[in-house]
Amino acid sequence: MKLCMIGTGYVGLVSGVCFSDLGNDVICVDNDKKKIENLKKGIIPIYEPGLSELVKKNYRAKRLSFTSNISDAIKKSNIIFICVGTPTKKGSNAADLSQIFTVAKEISKHIKSSKIIINKSTVPVTTGDEVEKIIAKKIKKKLFSVVSNPEFLREGEAIRDFIYPDRIIIGTSNKKTNKILESLYSPLISKGAKYINTSRRGAELIKYASNAFLATKISFINEIANLSEKTNVNVEDVSIGMGLDKRIGGRFLRAGPAYGGSCFPKDTRAIVDTGSKFKTNLSIIKSVIKSNQNRSKLLLERVLKIMKNKIKNKKISFLGVTFKANTDDMRESSSLKMIPYLAKKGAKITYYDPTGYKKEFKKIKNVFSASNIKEACNDADLIIIHTEWNDFKSLNFKNLNKKRSFIIYDMRNILSKKKINDKKIKYYSIGR
Repeated sequence: MKLCMIGTGYVGLVSGVCFSDLGNDVICVDNDKKKIENLKKGIIPIYEPGLSELVKKNYRAKRLSFTSNISDAIKKSNIIFICVGTPTKKGSNAADLSQIFTVAKEISKHIKSSKIIINKSTVPVTTGDEVEKIIAKKIKKKLFSVVSNPEFLREGEAIRDFIYPDRIIIGTSNKKTNKILESLYSPLISKGAKYINTSRRGAELIKYASNAFLATKISFINEIANLSEKTNVNVEDVSIGMGLDKRIGGRFLRAGPAYGGSCFPKDTRAIVDTGSKFKTNLSIIKSVIKSNQNRSKLLLERVLKIMKNKIKNKKISFLGVTFKANTDDMRESSSLKMIPYLAKKGAKITYYDPTGYKKEFKKIKNVFSASNIKEACNDADLIIIHTEWNDFKSLNFKNLNKKRSFIIYDMRNILSKKKINDKKIKYYSIGR
């Protein structure tokens, strides 16, 4: 099939590349001409394992192309995916849908034949209705259908999530459109993916409800970790015991820093805003947001306690600063609160992340980026394992740090207490 992906951010690029790898002809469109030229050269704007190889493979095979000419891309495609950002509006919980509506207006200018327009972006309930209204101002409804088809891609696992999805959600009441999309996704359905056809509004809400529930699981286990520390219980035992209950499941029950990234923070806020518009009090989700906002503060209090409030002129090393492993995404990462706070207290911060230097810390005094783990940890008074990169799971900290004694605060519980049997190393973790 001939597909067009409008927006080459995380969702648009990963989805477009994977669709081309399934044998479709895919045109990825973006108004950022420099990004497009880089993609043609095989330069990828995001860090995602395996993505670069797939881009090069399918570009060489001419199944995948990149352009800034949206008119040409729409004319050549049967199915058009809208994959632009929906960030939180400044000073509000609401999702900023300006990019969605701008693209919808642009699409309406170039439709000359029958098109399926799919909203892949995460959007509040009724957004599809609005997109349909915008396009219908210029184009007869019989020439197009608007569908909601939310993505469920995890950063760092996106390619696998696309190829082996738990479910494919298609929000449309148009039987012909549904049949075409079922055919598009048939290679994934044959591998076991559940194909669900629902209403357009239903698909929009499924995405938000899913993210809000996963955010709830993370905040829940973090609060249980707080209780575990006070009651001398290992939170990992609690997580395992809970996770074995099939009604609950073990995923997203790992205690750690606050949830971050591009999805959970903005999507929980957006669904609360939607609830408000429809006069529905989503009190549980509101509590989740508040709990998550307090998480970094609680962990910083623990840092101060561990250091006996002696922070000034101490060298504190952060291993990992992204919100999770296998991504370069810094959005809403706990490190964005922790590092400035500790630096302001007079600490000397050195961080190492496998994805390199972070411009977010550029203007903060006494914050330095290290080129390797050894450089980051050398002579550190406190080593904070912030992100669960595999690089950190089997480190010999004794060889990394020349100080006679130092402290490790493992915020991801990736190390074993038993393995650190050195009296010169004090080890702390989360909820155990």
